[in-house]
Amino acid sequence: VAPEKRERVLKAIAQTSFVPNELARSLYKKSSKTIGLIIPSIRNPFFTQFASVVDDVAKENGYRLFLCNVGDNLEEERAALQKMVASSVDGVIIASTNAEIQTDLESCSLPVIVVDSVFDTKKVNAYIYCDYYEGGRLATKHLFEDCGCRNIVCIRGPQHIYTAKARYEGYRDYCLEHGICEQTVDCDYDFIRGLEMTRELLETYPDVDGILACDDIVAISTYKVLYKKQIQVPEQVQLVGFDDIAMSTLITPEMTTIQQPIEAMARAAAEYLLERKVPEKEGKQFVFPISL
Repeated sequence: VAPEKRERVLKAIAQTSFVPNELARSLYKKSSKTIGLIIPSIRNPFFTQFASVVDDVAKENGYRLFLCNVGDNLEEERAALQKMVASSVDGVIIASTNAEIQTDLESCSLPVIVVDSVFDTKKVNAYIYCDYYEGGRLATKHLFEDCGCRNIVCIRGPQHIYTAKARYEGYRDYCLEHGICEQTVDCDYDFIRGLEMTRELLETYPDVDGILACDDIVAISTYKVLYKKQIQVPEQVQLVGFDDIAMSTLITPEMTTIQQPIEAMARAAAEYLLERKVPEKEGKQFVFPISL
């Protein structure tokens, strides 16, 4: 507009403390400048770090984050997805532990990126995850070949969750190939459950000399129980976690863990949406490497 008109408009804005109506803008532009993120637990440091990076990318590009923390509740996930559709978010990133949600994702009118899981459908825009199976193998190989462990116990996560199942299968297959006796206990991705399960593990497998935990939080709870029982780590029992969350460096000695590139995964998911590089709903898979 002409400089004179611009000056009049800016003066009116200053006098009235005008604030743009974002709802009206989103209806007019058919974009709410918002990224939707659905996660199972904000208390899990993996998802805390993941959400933080998505939020950073959104802010860098003038977008906002619409975060829904749904637990493992399928109905909560469905309700969150419906809210995001109703709010005209520009796309949804979802980390779900429920395979049943795939029907809702298939019919969703928004771009959808699934992270940390793979479902039996190609009718989402993309999957972003790591080679969890190779992570399970790599951790077991380290305990067996590098550390000399012969009584290795896997604290495996809930087997209906893709990530937990793949990690366990990597451990299982390595054991089968090398004549190692498979030994497992089951545990949720939870600190308190990790404390309880470690006590049970030590009673069931008193000769354990190597432990592969389903994630870093459980590994930290395992370390806490071992410390209280005056079992030396790593002199008596070797311990490997999974995820490489920031918290894993805070204990002494620092934890050996399988690293997921959390920041790279989160940034990729957000940028695919923002840069409109999301492929059509063909279920394209982006598999990120892991490392010890």
